[in-house]
Amino acid sequence: MTTPFRAGFAPVTEEITAFDLQVTGRIPAELDGRYLRNGPNPLSLDDPNASHLFLGEGMVHGVRLRDGRAEWYRNRWVRNAAVAERLGEPVRPGRIHEGMDFAANTHVIGVAGRTLAVVEAGARPYELSHELDTIGPCDFDGGLPGGFTAHTHLDPRTGELHALAYFFGWEHHQHIVVDASGKVTRTTDIPIADAPMVHDFALTQRYVVIYDLPVTFSMEHAEKGVPLPYAWNEAHGSRVGLLPRDGGPVRWAEVDPCWVFHTVNAYDDGDQVVVDVVSYPKRFVDARLDLGGTPKLERWVVDVTSRKVVRTVLDDRPQEFPRIDERLTTMPHRFGYTATGRDLVDVIHEADIALEDLPDTAFDNTLIKHDLVAGTQQTRALGKDAYVGEPVFVPAGEAEDDGYVMAFVNDPRRGAADLVILSAQDFTGEPVATVHLPARVPLGFHGSWLPEV
Repeated sequence: MTTPFRAGFAPVTEEITAFDLQVTGRIPAELDGRYLRNGPNPLSLDDPNASHLFLGEGMVHGVRLRDGRAEWYRNRWVRNAAVAERLGEPVRPGRIHEGMDFAANTHVIGVAGRTLAVVEAGARPYELSHELDTIGPCDFDGGLPGGFTAHTHLDPRTGELHALAYFFGWEHHQHIVVDASGKVTRTTDIPIADAPMVHDFALTQRYVVIYDLPVTFSMEHAEKGVPLPYAWNEAHGSRVGLLPRDGGPVRWAEVDPCWVFHTVNAYDDGDQVVVDVVSYPKRFVDARLDLGGTPKLERWVVDVTSRKVVRTVLDDRPQEFPRIDERLTTMPHRFGYTATGRDLVDVIHEADIALEDLPDTAFDNTLIKHDLVAGTQQTRALGKDAYVGEPVFVPAGEAEDDGYVMAFVNDPRRGAADLVILSAQDFTGEPVATVHLPARVPLGFHGSWLPEV
């Protein structure tokens, strides 16, 4: 029986360039840009870390849309020094941080005309060309003092890009602000004990929202050779921090122990801060990510004055990879989009179990559109055994859900992937367009729509 590893996670072995892709339906003419997605794709299965989902070398997959056509598809490994050397290529120039040279595998974003593959935990981004060839590590022209982050948040009002970096060798987290020109304009060190992991954060118009949760660096696991030595730490408290964007100390509020990989969005509401997140009961139990319970979509309301947090479950189905119309980042939002499955998130970030041992029911074919004002959901199944990735919203009009939802979807009949484009306002209807790719796209992490300027 085929396992999700072989059907969905198994790495591809070739870099492909294909032009004039076949399309079912009609690509909207206003879509002029690149849909890019990053994810781990081990260069060699002989590598002892090849079966560790977090540690495979990054591979970026991209589709260029223009004038109603799918002009090209490309997939390219991110060339850190080790990948370049193994491929017999010159090492790309650029400064790395504290010996952390990682083929960034978590997200791919656009910053001031640059395309950056990003990852967390002390490594710097890698800059890519428009055609996804690696240029080299990026420190924003000398402005980045350390590493960067896997998840940035852009304030659409100011054009500032915010990041929250961490590194096991630091006794702080670091808030970083990059302006619209790509210049680092401010860094702020936030003292944090125990070197906790912080995969994501949130941003409002007044605050940077920091999750200080009980997954911390474990020297014990590091000495045992655990590839990703972070573990659930009962002794480390759980709290949410509000760092004023206009300066001042962090305001901390205690929260019941939990873990957060991803934020939906956050905004200010008078003397409260509203944060929508995907929350797990625990994670990294014994340094494993397949233990600790399934996540729920939650709303956290943080009272700035009393420093109390009220948590409300919005949807108790297992789900992950939340996205919104990012024009509303820092502002009240109505709609959100997630990916779900039968047991999806129990294993999607697995750590220590063998990938080939994942259960057959691990991944499903369903996306969810949440109406967070009405408290309703719409689900869109994308075919039997069609494993679907993160849904990315692309605006087309002024209304919050006037646009398209894009995702890579496995097509088991072809043994290849499609880029499926749904109408956000007709979420359960037939796709507006399906771009048929010439190759399989392994299940991976995060992506972006980068419109042409």
